Amino acid sequence: MSTHELYAKDAGDPHWEVPASGAARFSWEYDDGRDRLLALYQKGKDKQWDGQKRIDWALEVDPHDPLGTPDESMTLYGTPYWAKLTDRDKGELRMHYASWQFSQFLHGEQGAMVCAARIVESVPDLDAKFYSATQTMDEARHAEIYARFLHEKIGMLYPINDNLQALLGDTLRDSRWDMPYLGMQVLIEGLALAAFGMIRDTTDKPLPQQILAYVMQDEARHVAFGRMALRDHYRQLSDAELREREEFVIEGCYLMRDRLRGTEVLENFGIPRAEADEYSEQSEFLHLFRRLLFSRIVPCVKDIGLWGKRLQQAYVDMGVFEMGDSNLDLLMAQDEEIAEQLDARRFAEEEKERVAEVADAIEQGGRS
Repeated sequence: MSTHELYAKDAGDPHWEVPASGAARFSWEYDDGRDRLLALYQKGKDKQWDGQKRIDWALEVDPHDPLGTPDESMTLYGTPYWAKLTDRDKGELRMHYASWQFSQFLHGEQGAMVCAARIVESVPDLDAKFYSATQTMDEARHAEIYARFLHEKIGMLYPINDNLQALLGDTLRDSRWDMPYLGMQVLIEGLALAAFGMIRDTTDKPLPQQILAYVMQDEARHVAFGRMALRDHYRQLSDAELREREEFVIEGCYLMRDRLRGTEVLENFGIPRAEADEYSEQSEFLHLFRRLLFSRIVPCVKDIGLWGKRLQQAYVDMGVFEMGDSNLDLLMAQDEEIAEQLDARRFAEEEKERVAEVADAIEQGGRS
């Protein structure tokens, strides 16, 4: 079945072309490199995994409640529309919201794959090229996994959100080699990490929990890579060059904040766009979600040296300024630990089942 047959609304042209600009850079220095970045490259090689094998795809998923979403977190909850919905309608709404969320994850991961490949091409340092090559493979795996989840377990996709597409386009069209880092590693990946984490920590459904935990384990390395490379580079830039990048961050953060409304879903349920926007803006859950979604971006932006007055004021206006003091290293360490704990629990359960099978076989053999 073609993916286009599964889209909840017309996705338009199946291909999107972004004109490339900037130089492809080669380095003939093969011996020199930053120890921390090369260590991250080694970790990237060591931590490769197969999404077909590490994830238990045999786990059942109810497409009408794929994430165990509580009523109170639904945008329409408490509105006149909610009172008119049947249980079947509510199940359809949950399916559409999960499809919309994971579709944006999927499109973002394809964007991350393209941006990582662009970094391999354009970054001047060979150690950064090495690491970006491992990240390109990571992002391909993530896109593969999200596509499989949407195709096999939910059976529905949504087109890429306009604001996410705009930020991806701005990131890829810029000729400066550091912009794919800034747009993807810091903004899009940072926002995605927070969204992944919120669902990972609240869902009671084992399959999406596995997917998100394992993807986040990879993403923790990617954000570390972006911080390391940009922090070194931005120390060398002039105040004017730093202001240009801060303006890009400000615009990107507003775009990503506005992306989170999910009004496309409500429109599919016959609610006019203006009304859908109003309900979204009134949602207390959405306000909380938005704040948490910047928990990874704000401290990262501050850490790499983009912290001018205009940028700080933008974060004050968004109500997320205080997140600049969050411990990003601790958050990333927790992401890795959660994935490892999940593996340990799964392997312990599998070992217990194998021991039980052996014991049962021995017992049956004794009887015969």
